[in-house]
Amino acid sequence: MREEWFGKWRHAFKLDPDKELSDEALDALCTSGTDVIIIGGSSGVTFENTVDLMSRVRRYELDCVLEVSTMDGAVPGFDGYFVPLVLNTQRSEWIIGKQIEGLQEYGTFIPWEETAAQGYIILNEAATAAKLTGAKTDLQRDELVAHIRMAVQLMRLPVIYIEYSGRFGDMEMLRSARGVSGDARLFYGGGIDSAQKAKQAAEWAHTIVVGNVIYTDLAAALSTVVAVDSLQS
Repeated sequence: MREEWFGKWRHAFKLDPDKELSDEALDALCTSGTDVIIIGGSSGVTFENTVDLMSRVRRYELDCVLEVSTMDGAVPGFDGYFVPLVLNTQRSEWIIGKQIEGLQEYGTFIPWEETAAQGYIILNEAATAAKLTGAKTDLQRDELVAHIRMAVQLMRLPVIYIEYSGRFGDMEMLRSARGVSGDARLFYGGGIDSAQKAKQAAEWAHTIVVGNVIYTDLAAALSTVVAVDSLQS
């Protein structure tokens, strides 16, 4: 993968190692035309279920990357690695604490050329990740903009991830995020369960991430790939 290995992705499927997915469904996802499979989850992620899912995805010729959410789930052999920093948390361990623990344990082995920080901003109070990290989800537009400016201009993070996991977000907030994202790649995830919503999110996000709908309506999930492709044609 090239230096900015995530720089051309427009569409990603995010798979949770703690959820069941049939071989037929996985085949449909991996041959759909999506740019990448991201593996990660907020709970129940282990070394064993992460290795198992990676090995299944590895049969296909597309990028497969890991979002490192727990040390137990840190698995070698991926094309790339994302390390999340929750920017709107009120608990410092989710910004630097757990990351320092990981570096103490695995720092010598990290493939830095294929590792990037993600500046997460979680905006759905009901999301598991929001509850786990103590995220302040009721941000106003000016607060969101300030968070992104800090991440991009001061912290120089390469990826900003606007996360509404569990529901479709405010596209005006996403538009504001895009306006100040600078050189960072803007990811969006949350509630994309139709082609129409995929198009709406892809209008402002560089990369849209489709996750939950995979496990409830596979056809709808697959339609999001076509929707994003249609914007580029």
